Amino acid sequence: MSIIAVVGNKGGAGKTTLAVHLAAALSRRGSTQVLDADPQGSAHQWSLFAEGGGRVPVAAVSDDVMAGVEAHRGVEYLVIDCPPSVNAPQTNAALRSADVALIPVQPSPVDLWATVHVEQALAAAREDNAALRAWLVINQLEARTTLSRLMREAVAELELPVLKTAIRRRAIYRTAALEGRTVYDMGRRGEAAVAEIEQLTNEVLAHE
Repeated sequence: MSIIAVVGNKGGAGKTTLAVHLAAALSRRGSTQVLDADPQGSAHQWSLFAEGGGRVPVAAVSDDVMAGVEAHRGVEYLVIDCPPSVNAPQTNAALRSADVALIPVQPSPVDLWATVHVEQALAAAREDNAALRAWLVINQLEARTTLSRLMREAVAELELPVLKTAIRRRAIYRTAALEGRTVYDMGRRGEAAVAEIEQLTNEVLAHE
């Protein structure tokens, strides 16, 4: 089983969107389960809006993340959507059980500053989980803005490596969420978003 924790230290970075779509991509490769470790329950709420079959199952586990992990040991891919704080006990538990941590970061100075605390949390988690690997994921990228163009240079100054694939700011992600869907369910409107999620997923799996 491969366990991927999606981690952040501030709200609004697109953590749940990344977790749900990564799970949707992984479910096309093997059995997949999402654990919603955030007390706000955004991923769980997303799943409640879903209609029909083919959705990735989501379990709310904020009361006991480790029990949730143990209860789903039979799946091939486990994606944990963590609270927007590296100091939360749920995040600490997820990092101590995960193989991979993905940290979505928007092209903004505030998001970059927040990653400093993530680095510290990862270092602490590696005292118990030495094999933990972590990557930044540039999220909600707007390619034509100066700030976004400078993002690659900015993240290069951080200690954490960054995945080559970036997730662009697309209205289709918000539309899909409102309908309890992912971009995989949105037909031709979602094709560009699906392509980047697939590319990101392949990059993550290539590091396994």
